[in-house]
Amino acid sequence: MLDCQQTINSDQFTVEMDAMLPFVGTSKKVLLLGAGFVTRPTAVELDKAGIKVTVACRTLESATKLCEGLPHSNAISLDVSDNAALEREIGQVGLVISLIPYTFHAQVIKAAINQKKHVVTTSYVSDAMMALDQEAKDAGITVFNEIGLDPGLDHLYAVKTITDVHKEGGKITSFLSYCGGLPAPENSDNPLGYKFSWSPRGVLLAARNTAHYYKDGKKETTPGDKLMSTAKPYQIYPGYAFEAYPNRDSTPFRERYNIPEAQTLIRGTLRYQGNPAFVQTLRDLGMLSEDKHDFMQNPDATWKESFAKIVGSSTSSDNDLVWAVSSKTKFADTDEKDRILAGLRWIGLFSDEKIGSGGNPLDCLCGSLEKKMQYEKGERDFVMLQHKFGIQWADGRRETRTSTLCEYGEPEGSGGYSAMAKLVGVPCAVAVQMVLSGEIKEKGILAPVTPELAEPIRVKLQKDYGIELIEKTLA
Repeated sequence: MLDCQQTINSDQFTVEMDAMLPFVGTSKKVLLLGAGFVTRPTAVELDKAGIKVTVACRTLESATKLCEGLPHSNAISLDVSDNAALEREIGQVGLVISLIPYTFHAQVIKAAINQKKHVVTTSYVSDAMMALDQEAKDAGITVFNEIGLDPGLDHLYAVKTITDVHKEGGKITSFLSYCGGLPAPENSDNPLGYKFSWSPRGVLLAARNTAHYYKDGKKETTPGDKLMSTAKPYQIYPGYAFEAYPNRDSTPFRERYNIPEAQTLIRGTLRYQGNPAFVQTLRDLGMLSEDKHDFMQNPDATWKESFAKIVGSSTSSDNDLVWAVSSKTKFADTDEKDRILAGLRWIGLFSDEKIGSGGNPLDCLCGSLEKKMQYEKGERDFVMLQHKFGIQWADGRRETRTSTLCEYGEPEGSGGYSAMAKLVGVPCAVAVQMVLSGEIKEKGILAPVTPELAEPIRVKLQKDYGIELIEKTLA
């Protein structure tokens, strides 16, 4: 018996050592793909921990700028579409962080599988990523995803409350979760009540998505062309005027969060009052279209001439443009009509301003919004995230419980983090450290939607960084 047990242990040791070999000498080195908006907090926190970070970006200048002041970091130029170059760089580290557009994640994961190196992303797990689950397990690597703000912090506190309630014999009858990355109220000084730290394109495209969710036990669908018109006032604190609307497909979260009993389950987006109606108008007018138009190929064309053709106006006169706009969309009342028309003028659609390059309504609009809606020096961003749980206890009692995060960023130009960058970048950095240290051991394509994966990160973020959602019972 003893000899047999020794043999088994020896075999296990050999297997474990084989799995560890690719990480020998690389456990304190990571490759950070991307140098965008949220990457600085990730790089800084890893540098503080003494982890060597290679920042890789297509443009060396961007990567070099991100490394400024970070003694353990170095910058390189890397085209992630070059698989050989990508694998070569991944092979020199213990883990790769993919903070580039999600469409590249599957490619990065495949390269990491080939090199047997771990991966962390802040993005939702796509079908293409999940298809690599078994290969990742076979390679002995952890691919940890959905660990930013939303997704990320939202998971950690949803799982916490749901687990607590289930342990105490209760049921989650409804789950509402809304998140918004916004300008601070005093800086929401434009017709959309919104500002951009990066290209507006992703935000505007999200306004076209069809939404699926559960309401009162039934699966509901809101088509993308009507999404913003369904936004409703949503009170979190009386001092904020929010509107909320559902975001993409909430239905898988019955299973992901282990709440099959939930009759209502909606995950959605927060905007300031008036924003959804304005964006719905842009959609109704065809301004969110990616269709190319011959008359928009000339960047020196004026907005009023191009806008007239987009909305089918007979001329570009102010009166005719107003008539055309009014014929293509609906306004709740005269006040809303006046407010939105003033906003369209503010954007420049009635003016002689040049449309710029883009070739289609969406991209030309993005160019104009990017110029007019940037954060100015001294301005702050703001993040609001709240879960609202409807709970039914075994004795029939009902309870409404909330978990709320309200975070303001540092002023633009101060050198500090924006709220969004902090709440995406820091959780990512914590997950990286926990994977490298072996605190997260599970292999395959993962997300923090189970207590085993969510709770250790939640506790560390709360204890070491003060990042947490505050729980309260409302009724």
